[in-house]
Amino acid sequence: MSLYQSLRQFVVGAPLDPLSRRTRHSLALVAFFAWVGLGADGISSSCYGPEEAFKALGEHTHLGLYLAAATVVTVFVIALAYNQVIELFPTGGGGYRVASRLLGPRAGLVAGAALLVDYVLTIAISVAAGVDALFSLLPLALQKWKLAGGLAIVVLLLVLNLRGMKEAIKVLLPVFLGFIVTHAIMIAYGVLAHAGEFVRIVPATFEATREAITVMGFAPMAAFLLLAYAQGGGTYTGLEAVSNNVNVLAEPRVKTGKLTMLYMAASLAFTAGGIILVYLLWDARPVEGQTLNAVAFGAVLKDMGFATPFAHEGALVVVLALEAGLLFVAANAGFLGGPAVLSNMAADSWVPHKFRYLSTRLVTENGIVVLGVAALAILLWSEGNVTLLVVLYSISVFLTFAISLLGLCVYWWRHRKEARWLRRLALSGTGFAVCAGILALLLYERLAAGGWAAILIIGTLVVLCLAVRHHYDFTKDQLRRIDAQFENVPFGSIAEPPKPDYDAATAVFMVGSSRGGGLHALLWVQRMFPGHFRNFVFINARAVDAHSYGGAEDMEAMKIEANVALKYFENFCHSNGLASKTYLAFGTDPIDGFVELCARVRQDFPNCIFFTSKLIFERDNFLIRLLHNQAALVLQQRLHMADMQMVILPLKVEV
Repeated sequence: MSLYQSLRQFVVGAPLDPLSRRTRHSLALVAFFAWVGLGADGISSSCYGPEEAFKALGEHTHLGLYLAAATVVTVFVIALAYNQVIELFPTGGGGYRVASRLLGPRAGLVAGAALLVDYVLTIAISVAAGVDALFSLLPLALQKWKLAGGLAIVVLLLVLNLRGMKEAIKVLLPVFLGFIVTHAIMIAYGVLAHAGEFVRIVPATFEATREAITVMGFAPMAAFLLLAYAQGGGTYTGLEAVSNNVNVLAEPRVKTGKLTMLYMAASLAFTAGGIILVYLLWDARPVEGQTLNAVAFGAVLKDMGFATPFAHEGALVVVLALEAGLLFVAANAGFLGGPAVLSNMAADSWVPHKFRYLSTRLVTENGIVVLGVAALAILLWSEGNVTLLVVLYSISVFLTFAISLLGLCVYWWRHRKEARWLRRLALSGTGFAVCAGILALLLYERLAAGGWAAILIIGTLVVLCLAVRHHYDFTKDQLRRIDAQFENVPFGSIAEPPKPDYDAATAVFMVGSSRGGGLHALLWVQRMFPGHFRNFVFINARAVDAHSYGGAEDMEAMKIEANVALKYFENFCHSNGLASKTYLAFGTDPIDGFVELCARVRQDFPNCIFFTSKLIFERDNFLIRLLHNQAALVLQQRLHMADMQMVILPLKVEV
């Protein structure tokens, strides 16, 4: 093992066997762990979403009563609507799959691009808000170190996720549970201690609302309240995380997903709605260098008996440290969900196919790294400004919400003959109206305050994805033409083919699913070396990627398809009187798989030469090299270093 491999294994852990059922079972998340790993994103939004909404009320804090009620209702409306997504798409993909299947691939592309931005911002905003919470405990002179601290935490989470999602969740579990317990106590005490105030606040709120309508008019008053409600749209982010990642849940997936969604909705509704009530009941006001939660919970702690400076500061440190910790757990949800969306988009050729590949730890390593780097860039650009990040975050999230729920509306309208279709259509329609309304308000009021950046980023991603898809479609067309050229190559009629002569000259072909590419290599070798090779061996090392690792049935389908592809070449050789044999391997790295197979073949056939094809484009450029791995060249180097001979045959792709 090289020094790099040893260091890598020390950092990310030992390799896992993707074909082992025990591995799959150990990685699948039960509802409780899914609530921690995926639900933390939603619950953590209560650390900044309610604050942004409450601050938007300005001096009209009495309207906080309406905000609290609207928040609870909205959480359950969106959660119930996304339960339908879990039912209809139990293999995961969430908003991207819903839009792609129900509204078309272009709508799916927009939803996917918005989801990617959403998950990058999940990391950025959670880390930024968590750092804000921590620095609320420190002197103002140390505020200049907030950005550096946030960048360091992103790097730490990136490395942690390279080890695997379940390991990351177990490490962060105590923080999550600590937040739930402490904030449940703080909210319950904060509301119950001033419960008698409701007798005064409720009628006073109605009276103040009537006065405001008299002065401002109903429409301006409603618009003002709706804008504050929309500004707190970040509160509802994270609810879609379960539907995006159903494929990582324990069986039965739909039941586990719905149970997880119930945990998420109940905990978020209680926390977010309760925090707004605490703000209102304790008359919380912004203080420089502190979050509104720090101000409100500080007042609650004094009332609870933590009166001395030492006791008060100590208790507040615990509460805010757990709050910051939960936000860092929530940032972890971005590293879980974002790569999953990338792998689904890679399966549809919107992004480079390498985003489907799993690492030896069975995580989509390329996606994790890209999400982490993008989050670092966003943090640097925004300088960790939570208010700015909330605007970008909310626009991307509610764009996805609106597209997904529109897709559900279309689905239930098309399936009007199914039971309870009208009730489900009404629920989806209500969710769509709420999300589209929030999105429209955010775009109208916050376009100049950062909304333009969200639209620009999503639009740029869409354009890039269209260019990638165009290239892959072109390449597929060319490969289909090559396959078509070899469709009429006749099979022979020899009933009993010769047995392999293991000491004779052997041609070994590395093949994939393209029959044309394999036959092109075989016929080229026969033409250039007539009568020289006595054996023709075909090997294939299939990559167990994120798409095929979605479930046991997907893995089985991949094995069957790979065996059928190899059997075709073996039957072709046998029918023409040629001795033939096949080898097949599975793993997360096809290069390593091919190298191991080549070593096995050389042991069986010592006089062998290896052949493979490589796509050659007339107009080669950086983008093409990015979209197509250089597997043939890497394999040739690896085999030559191991004293095995390999020849690369060009497979020209014409413009």
